[in-house]
Amino acid sequence: MSPTASISNDFGMLPIISVVALFTLFGYLIYLAFLHPLAKVPGPKLYAISIIPYMYHLKSGKWHRVLKNLHDQYGPVVRIAPGDVSFINGEAWKIIYGHKNGTVGNFHKDTRFFPRRIPGKPNILTADESDHKRIRRHLSHAFSEKALRGQESIMQEYVNLLMRKLGDEVERGATVDMVKWYNFTTFDLIGDLAFGEPFGSLESGGYHPWVAMIFDIVKMTSRLYILKRIPGLVSLTPLFIPWKLLKDAQHHYELCERTAAKRIETGNTEREDFMSYMLRHNDEKGVTTAEILETSKAVILAGSETTATLLSGCTYQMLSNRHVYERLVKEIRSTFNSPEEITMSSVANLDYTAAVLNESLRIYPPVPGGMGRFVPEEGTIIDGYWIPEKTIVSIPHWAAYHSEFNFVDADSFLPERWLGGDKFALDSRTVFNPFSAGPRNCIGKNLAYAEMRLILVHLIWRFDMELMADSRDWFQQEVYHLWQKGKLNVKLTHSHQ
Repeated sequence: MSPTASISNDFGMLPIISVVALFTLFGYLIYLAFLHPLAKVPGPKLYAISIIPYMYHLKSGKWHRVLKNLHDQYGPVVRIAPGDVSFINGEAWKIIYGHKNGTVGNFHKDTRFFPRRIPGKPNILTADESDHKRIRRHLSHAFSEKALRGQESIMQEYVNLLMRKLGDEVERGATVDMVKWYNFTTFDLIGDLAFGEPFGSLESGGYHPWVAMIFDIVKMTSRLYILKRIPGLVSLTPLFIPWKLLKDAQHHYELCERTAAKRIETGNTEREDFMSYMLRHNDEKGVTTAEILETSKAVILAGSETTATLLSGCTYQMLSNRHVYERLVKEIRSTFNSPEEITMSSVANLDYTAAVLNESLRIYPPVPGGMGRFVPEEGTIIDGYWIPEKTIVSIPHWAAYHSEFNFVDADSFLPERWLGGDKFALDSRTVFNPFSAGPRNCIGKNLAYAEMRLILVHLIWRFDMELMADSRDWFQQEVYHLWQKGKLNVKLTHSHQ
């Protein structure tokens, strides 16, 4: 056979191959939509046959709103991709995130959600179950009630510095961007607790380069997650992630390690910071220096940006609902006669303040999405549906907390719902877990509440506040793992207390 005839025969096979490929693809899509083990789970068929719609909305930053609408339309259980299911009921928390009960195996973390784990250097966010249990056991001493009491003086130091700096802004007649000042405070505080020294943002009135870069890294991580989820795209990472950002990230991570290493080298175990407790309670079954360094970096983000986000959301909501603000002012200013009376223990007794913070966590959860977990190999039933192994399941905070399935007037800011009353008797409190649940819940929950209460109460006791017109639409934000917050401009005046 001549070469020309051979080429002609090859080309003649192309239509047949194309038809076979087309029928194979069509058959696979039919399987995904109607025959797959997840086919009975409610949701749009387009989402059942392709991960592209999910990833498209994730990239747009609007996935949290799209997902809420899907749950509004299809119910508490929605198939959001060929192998992903979203839940928004309380019982699902126990199964997906709760402690192992002996009948179902562990729901392992979808580690693609986080930056690449460095071999031999696990941290409390990325560690597997055994490493996480060990690291958390040693870190837990730093977040105990005893430790929290010892850390109050450090917290009060930064809260008082924030108040002085805000007072300076008032004297200058400046409009105050509260997002910025909350970030300065929480990063300085957590930097001191983790490394033994602050970032210096409150004193300078500007972002430390490492802090400023964190926001870009979080957005980059969101982009990386999308690339990891779509087959074949992860190799294109260099095209999507700026080289300068990767270089800066490496530089500042090294700076972070040097700072933490310097704190470790002091050997000081008397100061009431995280490092003291980890060093004081370390033993042969404890944590390595590398693990301490990596966990310190993880704690910086988890313990700062989220707290600042919640305080920003709380400020926006209370100033957008003046009756809430006025009731809060009344409770705080009628309770305290001087700022010295505002302590960690005294603010814990303010019922309406606690209700405002809880409602802020519900209406504006700092982590709006859900942390994916893989269903174990035996599969399980969740909310009446059989979910096979390796399915990624999650409970998205924002969609769950804004659902009328779970809360009366779910989109309204109503702190009263946390004070009891018949109107809110049917609210599903079991779905409300802003600090997650189970063995991987937020270890710093009590610290976060103490920090938020102290800052909010000091702020309202000292200043009258008014939301500026250019921040009235502040709540309309995109999400890339975390909220992309704009300026929250507020007019402050001294309260003359």
